[in-house]
Amino acid sequence: MASFTCSAPKKKVVFIMGATGTGKTKLSINLGTKISSEIINSDKIQVYKGLDIITNKVPECERRGIPHHLLGIIDDPDYDFTVDEFCQNVLDALDLIIQNGHVPIIVGGSNNYLATLLEDPNVAFRSKYDCCFIWIDVSLPVLFRYLGKRVDQMLDEGVVDEIRQAFEPEADYSRGVRRAIGVPELAHYFLIEKEIHDESQKKKLLQHAIARTKDNTCKLAQMQLMKIHRMNYELGCVMTKIDSTQVFQAVLEGLDYNNLYQDIVFKPSLEIVKRFLQDPTPLLEKTPRQNGEQVSICA
Repeated sequence: MASFTCSAPKKKVVFIMGATGTGKTKLSINLGTKISSEIINSDKIQVYKGLDIITNKVPECERRGIPHHLLGIIDDPDYDFTVDEFCQNVLDALDLIIQNGHVPIIVGGSNNYLATLLEDPNVAFRSKYDCCFIWIDVSLPVLFRYLGKRVDQMLDEGVVDEIRQAFEPEADYSRGVRRAIGVPELAHYFLIEKEIHDESQKKKLLQHAIARTKDNTCKLAQMQLMKIHRMNYELGCVMTKIDSTQVFQAVLEGLDYNNLYQDIVFKPSLEIVKRFLQDPTPLLEKTPRQNGEQVSICA
């Protein structure tokens, strides 16, 4: 086992990991109501302003007064927000949050950006911060059903009109906020809908765009899960995995899931964070367990 000494204690940072749709934002806000904290968004699409429905930004009214950083900070929809800019913005936000006497909670699904933050020697993140990683996991068959339902909810909230208002025929849908899943799929539909006069055919094409959005969202979840596995098992960022599958099954069945959520997700996560914040020394190696049985920390 590696060992080292530090001249000063490292500052503590909490990471909430998980594939898209697993409830990372909800958990970060719930934790923020129990500990004095501020939240740093690590979703590279949510750094852009606009398209709030399709990018699934948490509304101001649901943030419970907890300050959020790197959320909707870029006006230009075509701007290329690089991983280097992400790292620098995170470091700046960490300095501010720690100066405020609060605990930083980093939450989001852009795991390539997070891996760079943690591994790049120029950033030297691990030499400065002691990290606690909580991984919210949901079995893929259940998660896929939920993600489809979430797209349907976005449709009810007016996501088609939201994307239509931002639609520009000549725009590059592989850049900036326009690469958000759902935007290129519907942009293709908008490009051809005026050429089609049969309303039933239009409806079929729209349904196809929606089906592609659901399918691509599920593919994203799979890729994110692979990257989390790599961070956990290859990069040494050992995480505590919280299995939230039962909660999501209850949601899909229309059952009251609040007690399940409290017992399976929130209470174990809060206990993990409290123990982490009270521990004066980093834990270099621990065996990962599930649902809060063991605090697992990447020093």
